[in-house]
Amino acid sequence: QVQLVESGGGSVQSGGSHRLSCAASGYTTSRYCMAWFRQAPGNEREGVALLDSDGTTIYADSVKGRFTISQDKSKNTHYLIMTSLKPNDTAMYYCAALVARCPSRIVYSTDLFNDLGYWGQGTQVTVSS
Repeated sequence: QVQLVESGGGSVQSGGSHRLSCAASGYTTSRYCMAWFRQAPGNEREGVALLDSDGTTIYADSVKGRFTISQDKSKNTHYLIMTSLKPNDTAMYYCAALVARCPSRIVYSTDLFNDLGYWGQGTQVTVSS
């Protein structure tokens, strides 16, 4: 059973930076897709960043150039490094894992992960102006 535990949520000023962590356990496959999603009040959950086991990354247009997804394989941990944060980045952030290749487009990711993925419990990020 794959388990994911997020950490690092908190409050940050607009324009600032922040890092989220997701520690994973319980999977042994070498083929996977790690992801970060977010959900703001009143909005649907959306994919933010994907990281394939082959190193390919995919980002939502809204965060491209500002957010970076990365991993430390030795710690089974992946990260979301967020810079130039804006108030509309405020949301609950979820890490997720899929024992399969990442989808080709991030817009396909929410349904796929909802059906087949594993999810963390979520961590709140609040960006104040």
